[in-house]
Amino acid sequence: MRPANKKHINVKYNKWIKMITAFLVVCIGFASFSACNGATDGGLTGRYTRDPDEEEWCLTLVNKWNPMTTDGSEVETVKLSNGQLVDARIYPQLQQMFDAARKDGVYPIVASGYRTKRKQEQLYDEKVAAYKAEGMSEEQAKAEAEHWVSVPGTSEHQLGLAVDINADGIHSSGDEVYEWLAQHAYQYGFIQRYPPEKIDITGVENEPWHYRYVGVKAAVKIQRRGICLEEYLEN
Repeated sequence: MRPANKKHINVKYNKWIKMITAFLVVCIGFASFSACNGATDGGLTGRYTRDPDEEEWCLTLVNKWNPMTTDGSEVETVKLSNGQLVDARIYPQLQQMFDAARKDGVYPIVASGYRTKRKQEQLYDEKVAAYKAEGMSEEQAKAEAEHWVSVPGTSEHQLGLAVDINADGIHSSGDEVYEWLAQHAYQYGFIQRYPPEKIDITGVENEPWHYRYVGVKAAVKIQRRGICLEEYLEN
């Protein structure tokens, strides 16, 4: 039998190595794409969007026990078409979420976005005054007001990362918007910040309209586990 040509064997060997390498690259790329888009996370399938630079800024905890360390004036904002402002870093995801809702026949609007410290003080003072007008003492009025309006310096609205989302009042009802958000907002990095079963933890009454940007990665985990931001950060 004629001996095999050594050069021929090397060519075939190199060819197989290249084919195997190419196959592994494709597999790794597919796995990375699936992970980035949430396709394998806890069975929560849906229209995930990429969240390229999820950082600690979007997980900042602000509540009645954790006040802001600044007044929020340094926030770089984007003005929406109705005049409301949001942190520029969350605008792309917010826009994608609203576009998706409209495709499903639901028409949300941002009723309230970023607030200055002065605006938050005004809202808080007005709420306290309203309760005092009903006959409550100063102390009682403040305690009741804080269930609905955060004390200045403890409001997520001063971060620019929270939005109160309501219906446009023409094409959709509030309940339709809230239901859609409850099902899909996490896919875009937003969570319902104050669910009814977490009042003792968040310190705020149920607000189905108040959504907070935390990034897609955190939002998927929070949705899957049925927890709030405080619990997520604690763990």
